[in-house]
Amino acid sequence: MESDASTSPRRRSSSCYSDSGDSSCSEPFSECGSDDLSFTPAAAAGIHRLLLSCAAEASDDAISSLVAELESPSSSLDSLRRAAMELRLLAKHNPDNRIRIAAAGGVRPLVVLLSHSDPLLQEHGVTALLNLSICDENKAILVEAGAIRPLVHALKSAASPAARENAACALLRLSQLDGSAAASIGRAGAIPLLVALLETGGARGKKDAATALYALCSGARENRLRAVEAGAVRPLLDLMADPETGMVDKAAYVLHSLVGITVGRSAAVEEGGIPVLVEMVEVGTPRQKEIATLSLLQICEDNAVYRTMVAREGAIPPLVALSQSSSARPKLKTKAEALIEMLRQPRSASLRARPAAVVAAE
Repeated sequence: MESDASTSPRRRSSSCYSDSGDSSCSEPFSECGSDDLSFTPAAAAGIHRLLLSCAAEASDDAISSLVAELESPSSSLDSLRRAAMELRLLAKHNPDNRIRIAAAGGVRPLVVLLSHSDPLLQEHGVTALLNLSICDENKAILVEAGAIRPLVHALKSAASPAARENAACALLRLSQLDGSAAASIGRAGAIPLLVALLETGGARGKKDAATALYALCSGARENRLRAVEAGAVRPLLDLMADPETGMVDKAAYVLHSLVGITVGRSAAVEEGGIPVLVEMVEVGTPRQKEIATLSLLQICEDNAVYRTMVAREGAIPPLVALSQSSSARPKLKTKAEALIEMLRQPRSASLRARPAAVVAAE
């Protein structure tokens, strides 16, 4: 029997994996990035007055007039920009306005703006749709208006980083509608674009991409395969291994979703995920210890070779400590014990042959 005190030649890190600097077990995914507006000093005074007016509840006539401006073939570019920006701000600052804009038929002309050649108009359109999608009642309206493919196109081709990030966030919100919407977003080609944003985006872009990937992969199983095929595992592991990114928790949860399928488990092992996960069990926050244990359990369940690799990486001692921790949840302790038994007998049958009490606890 392998000793619980076995060690691994892997170099241990004393740094704690934490996105926030604490070990609380709050949700790893907050809402995606907000609609952040920035303007030149010359425009600030006028925009300030506009913001104040948009924070109030707009009349139906005022909203209908703005929608008509977007729909009019004779509207100038400046008029379109003004109308789109006002709708964007109205939807940003007042929940009732979101309902009124959708009821006034504002969704379809905003979707059309996503294909406009003017970058600013594109950004206003994307962000207005993002703000409208905050309202649950509007999500189905956006999907029915055909917003998914234009948003995916904006995620790929929009000129400004803000428009691309807001497109990712809007797609995240639409994916929350139901599994069909999540699958449609995946089929429209969003997954590889989100993986690219995860790799090369700024801090906000990476967080929005991870949050959107988690929602899409949780909402539709077929999206997990798309994410693995798009190469998501490597950047996820890189983010998990670097606490300075502030992305450890988010990346770990997305990876956990991907190792729920066979190709995801294979990719995680091939990309060096076992050392990263074992170290999270050892030095991570309570939440990270839990999600890493669950991921290792999935990786090991039906593969004796992977069990041997995890055991040789030195997983048993931190798992024993976790199983004996007074602060760990009982369900987690049961899973840690199940994983320990598997690692000590790597050639044994899968969890399906384990005692009913252990399987039930999972």
